[in-house]
Amino acid sequence: MSIQKIARLAGVSVATVSRVLNNSDTVKAKNRERVLQAIKESNYQPNLLARQLRTARSNMILVMVSNIANPFCAEVVKGIEEEAEKNGYRILLCNSGSDLARSTSGLQLLSGKMVDGIITMNALSSLPELTTMIGDAPWVQCAEYADTGSISCVGINDVEAAQGAVSRLADSGRRRIALINHDLSYRYARLRERGYKSVLHVRGLAYQQVTYAQDLSAAAGKRAMEQLLSQDEKPDAVFAVSDSLAAGALRAIAQAGLRVPEDIAVIGFDGTELAEVVSPAAHHRRTALPGDRPYGGVSTAETHRRSRRCRRTGDDGLARDRPRQRLRISGRRRRSAREYRCRWAFDECVSQTHPPQRRHGRKYPPGSPHIPPIPRCW
Repeated sequence: MSIQKIARLAGVSVATVSRVLNNSDTVKAKNRERVLQAIKESNYQPNLLARQLRTARSNMILVMVSNIANPFCAEVVKGIEEEAEKNGYRILLCNSGSDLARSTSGLQLLSGKMVDGIITMNALSSLPELTTMIGDAPWVQCAEYADTGSISCVGINDVEAAQGAVSRLADSGRRRIALINHDLSYRYARLRERGYKSVLHVRGLAYQQVTYAQDLSAAAGKRAMEQLLSQDEKPDAVFAVSDSLAAGALRAIAQAGLRVPEDIAVIGFDGTELAEVVSPAAHHRRTALPGDRPYGGVSTAETHRRSRRCRRTGDDGLARDRPRQRLRISGRRRRSAREYRCRWAFDECVSQTHPPQRRHGRKYPPGSPHIPPIPRCW
């Protein structure tokens, strides 16, 4: 089945079929429905290789994560993939471990034009090297991002999130609040520790104990909690920077014959599905957009508008203003992290990949709100 036969079945031009296949927004709704129905009835499968050669686009997005075994990363990737499929894209996953050599290997797909853009969840410490390798390709930093530069990013206020968690423990009467943290090469680890210490300082709490887990696993959380319990002055509350670490802490507390929350209260972070299976349940911090909208509800059009607000101001061609999305923090039990970051990161990456197109053979007049000052933020 060819595109010409699809056009005859739908009663439209070949150009209209091509626009539908390429997700163009210039096709009338009724014509789009006719084309999609013809494609469905004929079981048409486009030649992806031919399309890539013709359009110089692969409709593939590279998603680079630091550790796919982390439940948080896994759920975010799942959300990104769902949004990609809705928009005619596929993802390629690179489990880099924030290792430069593995990241370089994955980025060969970008330099070889096998992918149209990249979403990274690598540690902040690895971002300078990635910046050099990625160059001006469409790139969105997710969760871990640099405060300076021209790269689009999505994340939360980690300091505020940690302050909210520790303040909740202090408000409940806890005075010996410990922190189970992770590798300080990660931005979130440094900022959440800063938020933790700031609350202790403001409230005049002298007890301050921080243990560092080797990785974001329940086993590492258990070992960290055992270290805290081995001290002469045991904590009466623990803030863990991830649900996995909190789950391990709960196990160590139970094995020590202590009760949660009567003896030790525990707060985790991320709101992954792991919170559904731990017992007893720990309180968790989750994220949402302003107005209690679920993160998956951010529209593509809204994200495109964010992307188009970028402008160049320097001779080096870099955008001084970049699209950024900071999510609001709230404390609820057992909420999925798939609300978190997924759609905004994907939509932002796609909006940079595809600059605005001409419509009906004519450009919009200068100054039109439909055209950004520059086609992309790089």
